[in-house]
Amino acid sequence: AIVVDKSTWTRELIERNGKFGIVIPGVAATNWTWAVGSVSGRDEDKFNCYGIPVVKGPVLGLPLVEEKCLAWMECRLLPATSAQEKYDTLFGEVVSAAADARVFVEGRWQFDDDKLNTLHHLGAGTFVTSGKRVTAG
Repeated sequence: AIVVDKSTWTRELIERNGKFGIVIPGVAATNWTWAVGSVSGRDEDKFNCYGIPVVKGPVLGLPLVEEKCLAWMECRLLPATSAQEKYDTLFGEVVSAAADARVFVEGRWQFDDDKLNTLHHLGAGTFVTSGKRVTAG
């Protein structure tokens, strides 16, 4: 599930094409993440504008970013639910995925290198990263 505001170009593309990609940025992608999230792709090609190299997804042919990112997924949009209209939540079926072998080991994330942590936007250009391990019990 992803949340995409109904007023955005991204939402329009997802609903029109019935597919979407999800990329998990790493710390190295901080500036790219901020830049592409700050402008609309309706008026310019963000990948070209910011020099972000893309690869073609193996199943749906979506443009995906591998450089500076830790994982990606290609998804088919599932039929709309009430959550789509009410909460801007879209659901997808993952049809292909890949993760960086340095951080996804034996089916689990391993964040032992601060440079290879996932990036999470808090707002206004401020991010936090994964990494601190806490064990239950």
